[in-house]
Amino acid sequence: MLDGLRESGDGVAGPLASAGPEREVAGKVAGQQAEADPQEALRSARTRALVRHARAVDAIFSAQEQGDRASPEQVQELQDARKRFEDVRPYGSHDAEAAYKKNPALATEAASGRVNGAIRALQLESEIRVNPPDRADAFVERWQKLSRASEQRYVAGDYSGHRAMRAEMGNMAMSLERDPQMESILAGRKRDLGIDFDSGMGLGKDLALSHGLGLGRGRSIGL
Repeated sequence: MLDGLRESGDGVAGPLASAGPEREVAGKVAGQQAEADPQEALRSARTRALVRHARAVDAIFSAQEQGDRASPEQVQELQDARKRFEDVRPYGSHDAEAAYKKNPALATEAASGRVNGAIRALQLESEIRVNPPDRADAFVERWQKLSRASEQRYVAGDYSGHRAMRAEMGNMAMSLERDPQMESILAGRKRDLGIDFDSGMGLGKDLALSHGLGLGRGRSIGL
């Protein structure tokens, strides 16, 4: 890096002054090595993109935990990190955020460079995304888990936690309006979701009405 700060004729003499051809050869060798192992280069790029995205997500999660809204700079960084992640791994940010919503600690770990847990969770979310029955199972499992957690927090007097669980359930119900395939698959699992009527307005609306949930109260950044 220091060599990069030097200007021509600033007193560098001897071997350093004549190292141009050697550096050129070294550059060609490095380029050939990179071409010989493109998969390694791609893995490295994906890891860097995952870490950057995790840092952006973790910063926003931290702000929200303190009762603050994400700053415009944080939102812009998230959008940029998402784009970079998608460039090297299609649906990468989508799958990672699905995993982070279930376990925010994974974002903190990945942000610090400990990516193994996040990678495993991301791969699982990828499998769920491309397999509709698995997606439906995951949706029902998470819904039931949130429903139980919401009731437990209410009984314990943790009304803030109760509202947070309910807000996330509202987000899930609203997501079905943007996912006709999932809505169709879950139509036969209304009992599992606690729905005992059909309003004719769609499963998402029925889910919200059955549990007295409001829609549209999700995270402002779309996580």
